[in-house]
Formats: sequence, C-alpha cells, structure tokens
Amino acid sequence: MKKVAVILANGFEEIEALTPVDVLRRASIECDMVGLTAREVEGSHGIKVQADKVFTGDLTDYDMVILPGGMPGSIHLRDHAGLIEAIQVTANRNQYVAAICAAPIVLEKAGLLANRRYTCYPSQEENIVSGQYVTDTVVVDGNIVTSRGAGTALAFAYRLVALLGGDAESLAAAMVYE
Repeated sequence: MKKVAVILANGFEEIEALTPVDVLRRASIECDMVGLTAREVEGSHGIKVQADKVFTGDLTDYDMVILPGGMPGSIHLRDHAGLIEAIQVTANRNQYVAAICAAPIVLEKAGLLANRRYTCYPSQEENIVSGQYVTDTVVVDGNIVTSRGAGTALAFAYRLVALLGGDAESLAAAMVYE
C-alpha cells in the first residue's frame, strides 16, 4: 500500500492540507498528517488540527510528501533545515514531493525546481529563481508536483491519487467533482 505524509506547520492553509488528506484516504491510500514541530497544529484561519505524528527528520517510509501552502506555514516549512534535508532525500529516492500555493518556495530552497516546470500561487513565483513558472492548475514534472492554491486543492488531490495508482476518475465522479 502506498503511504503519504502531509507536513503541517503552524499557519498552514487548511483547504490545501485537509483536502488531499481526505481524498487520499477515500482512495484507500494511507495518509499521515505530520506536525512539523508538534501534534497540535493551527492553520492560517485558526483551525486547530491534531496531527497523527510529529516529524522526526525521517520521511523514508513515504511514497509521497505533500507540503501545503498558507502563510506563515510555508515559511516555517522553508526555514526548517531538517525538513529541507528530508524532502531532498525523498526526491533523490525518486519518490514524489508535492507542494501547493506558496509551498513551492520550500522546493526552491531544497533545490528541487532547477530545470523543472512548476506552478504556485500568483506572485510567489517572484520568490523562486529556478525552474520555469507556468500557470497550469497542476504541474507534474518527474517526481515534483505543484499546484496553484486553495481553489485547486481538489484537482491537486485527484492528480496525487492518480500518480499513486488510485482510481481518481471514479473517486471524482463519486464526489460529484466536475
């Protein structure tokens, strides 16, 4: 069974974190919410979430790592040296690293966008100097997946399910996604 980690830092965008968790779990893909520094994590809109576990520095058990956006959550992710190292290891193992909204700034810091196409929240591309910015809803370039923002969270989640071998089309139809 495929296994996914969604990394939560205080100030994360709730829709961008919880939508993939919900959709992946509906697709019977194991998905852990991992608090960056604590089990209780507060989103950018004041919603508190109890993570399944706390980040230990090791993400090698996961087939995919998801980084939700939001501010200042994305900055907390970007500035955590242990997380940067762990997602570099994940990417180098050819496992998926996915980021939505402002979180591609984390991929930039990790050096994972060089010579790749990516998307992000409009204006965040100004904080990214490598890679080729495009405005597609979801961009998959090798094992790096990016998406634009809160409004693209379902499209992002369905694409992640498909990449992990799940039946995203049937799930989207069951959820009345058009």
